[in-house]
Amino acid sequence: MSYYQRHIFFCLNQRPNGEACCADHGAQRAFDHCKSRVKAEGLAGPGKVRVNKAGCLDRCAAGPVAVVYPEGVWYTYVDEHDIDEIVERHLQHGEVVERLLVPPHVGR
Repeated sequence: MSYYQRHIFFCLNQRPNGEACCADHGAQRAFDHCKSRVKAEGLAGPGKVRVNKAGCLDRCAAGPVAVVYPEGVWYTYVDEHDIDEIVERHLQHGEVVERLLVPPHVGR
């Protein structure tokens, strides 16, 4: 059994050369919101959910992105409502949020 039931990583990468990056699309705000929602819902901690920052996840064309493990489900999001839906449906109930999925062919 894994230490965490689910682990969500948010790309917070900032590219100084002006290339597109998740940091330019509110990734830090989304990370902070997710972390606070997970705690508020009592989902944080061993055997539950861990919310982590990540550097470049190399899916820039879909940015901003987050990935949930162990399922390996890649999400894009626009606002806090999208993050709330990921927390409630996937992190809490294990249901993939189809409308927010990153298409498998989209990379950098």
